[in-house]
Amino acid sequence: MRIRPAAPADLPALQDVERTAGAPFRDLGMPEIADDDPPALDELERYRKAGRCWIAAEEDGEGDGRPVGYLIAEPVDGALHVEQVSVHPDAARRGVGRALLAHAARHAREEGWTALTLTTFADVPWNAPYYARLGFRTLAACELTPGLHRIRAEESAHGLDHWPRVFMRLELPRDDTTSGGPSR
Repeated sequence: MRIRPAAPADLPALQDVERTAGAPFRDLGMPEIADDDPPALDELERYRKAGRCWIAAEEDGEGDGRPVGYLIAEPVDGALHVEQVSVHPDAARRGVGRALLAHAARHAREEGWTALTLTTFADVPWNAPYYARLGFRTLAACELTPGLHRIRAEESAHGLDHWPRVFMRLELPRDDTTSGGPSR
């Protein structure tokens, strides 16, 4: 597996990854999440053009490899906000999400951002508990920046606050003595 910037031809495959990655939410009583549409191609293209859409590709011996996961992010108030990270269930539990987050963390440090932030479901095992194991901490309401408040309002309008959601943050060390990935 290797992490690389998404190419225009990858974008429909990212939508397929998103659809498939959402299916396990049905088993948790969250069919609305399972059935939610993936990001539109023009939205994915906006992230790609900005240089903030990365894929995890399976090496297939020809071409750039088939996408098995992806991450899109945008700067929000001095941090790189992970808008979405999704992994195809066939590639789950193989470090794909961790590798994508480590890549985003390296990129964020190179760009001078101080942290990674994200929003996620508090009680879904592969959401908040997973990110906590990677070193993210849950933010208190008083720690939310104006940009994170805007994201909360957008998510609420989309119906995501029907289930408990949290904002999480991973501080990024400034020196080069770290391993290059999220802290544990």
